[in-house]
Amino acid sequence: MTPSVPAAPFGPFGPAVHAASPAWRRGALLVPVLAAASVGLLAARLAFDSDTFQNCRYLGPSTRMYLTSWAGVACALGALLLYTALRRAARRYGPSAGTTWQGRLAAVSAALTPVLLLLLLWTTYWLYAPDPSGGNDCSGLHSITVIS
Repeated sequence: MTPSVPAAPFGPFGPAVHAASPAWRRGALLVPVLAAASVGLLAARLAFDSDTFQNCRYLGPSTRMYLTSWAGVACALGALLLYTALRRAARRYGPSAGTTWQGRLAAVSAALTPVLLLLLLWTTYWLYAPDPSGGNDCSGLHSITVIS
């Protein structure tokens, strides 16, 4: 009789992905990449604030403001969800996630991402807020000039 080789446990990333495997380490490096993409999208979104006015007329938020806000939220959520999945896979199939520098970098990125996510959600909320200028050109000066 030949001894049978036990089958490797099947995890969310295929057969037995543990924290020391190259696939897990590459996945862990995606967490800081997604967090950095969220930071870049937040910076781009804040740079697009001048899109709302042109020649003293309120145009409303531009399409690129919507795209960068929602893409930033998606990247931040993706980083958090990926980190959660990687931690669960590491806990279930091998050594802890903190044993590699990739795991520690992913943990630091995941710890900073909730603050980033709150900022991104605030900028996304601002897109749907009413016109802050009162809707009468030049930041609401119309009501001041009419009264005088």
